[in-house]
Amino acid sequence: MQRAQPAMELPFGITCIDADFHRPGLASTYLIQEGSHAAFVETGTRYSVPAMLDTLKRNRVLATEVEYVIVTHVHLDHAGGAGAIMQELPNAKLVVHPRGARHMIDPTKLVEGSKVVYGEAAFLRTYGEIDPIPASRVVEAVDGLTILLGDRALKCFDTQGHAKHHICIWDEKSRGIFTGDSFGISYRELDLNGQIYLFPSTTPVQFDPEQAHKTVDRLADLKPDRLFLTHFGMVSFHDRLREGMHRQLDAIVAFASNCSETEGEARTRALRASWHNMFLDELIAMGHDQAEADKLVRTWMSMDQEINTQGLEVWLDKLKEKSNLLS
Repeated sequence: MQRAQPAMELPFGITCIDADFHRPGLASTYLIQEGSHAAFVETGTRYSVPAMLDTLKRNRVLATEVEYVIVTHVHLDHAGGAGAIMQELPNAKLVVHPRGARHMIDPTKLVEGSKVVYGEAAFLRTYGEIDPIPASRVVEAVDGLTILLGDRALKCFDTQGHAKHHICIWDEKSRGIFTGDSFGISYRELDLNGQIYLFPSTTPVQFDPEQAHKTVDRLADLKPDRLFLTHFGMVSFHDRLREGMHRQLDAIVAFASNCSETEGEARTRALRASWHNMFLDELIAMGHDQAEADKLVRTWMSMDQEINTQGLEVWLDKLKEKSNLLS
């Protein structure tokens, strides 16, 4: 098994921690330090907690100095470790979208639903046990909520499109946004000559392209200098990333709509192939040759291709159900 990447010290008192999820460089959590005040953004899974605690020790941060644990949404690669890490941080409050708060306080439905999808053994291997968090330690991040680390402001934005329970966090000091999955996914293995490839995530079950477009603009309009991606790491912001997200969201809706009259395995195959082709075209446009681009997609993006396909199937089924109700 590959080991997680070492934690990366970034500017402005921010540390990127590999969440040790499936493979190195796939998912990250972040530690923000401001004097004697600290916060985590994202928790990964239960298996991410040792690396988070090691980072505190290495950075000489006391567990009692961590005031907040912020999760962008309650998908388990982002929030599965929240209960476990909160047990180690006696003074911390959990900050979560109002729609996600109840699932952190009582994760029973979240766990049951995931076990149906993965099976119990695979669920436990991937995520571990999900511990509940006392309601008294949970803060609901309504749109515009600002929390303070000393005099450092972290502002929460309601950012739907990927999930209805999603927030992003604007850090004025770094002029950076902790984006969760709302402004795409980008793996460092895909980088070429200073360029990155950033692509939308349509993970089940709440993909909403109209809201996703609005969120992209809302975040880009903040004119950030950098994005702190959960998948994966810090990247510099350029407005062409906004353009690329809009272009790909439109392409995704187009190829999914072309499959709307197809059903079953034929639809799944068509969607999977469309994702592969879009990934390939974007990587070639970056400058990768076709053989290398194909290898990159197959090596690093097969899981995204599969999960995003599942998300689009849910979206298409919802559209069909809505159409039937109106007819």
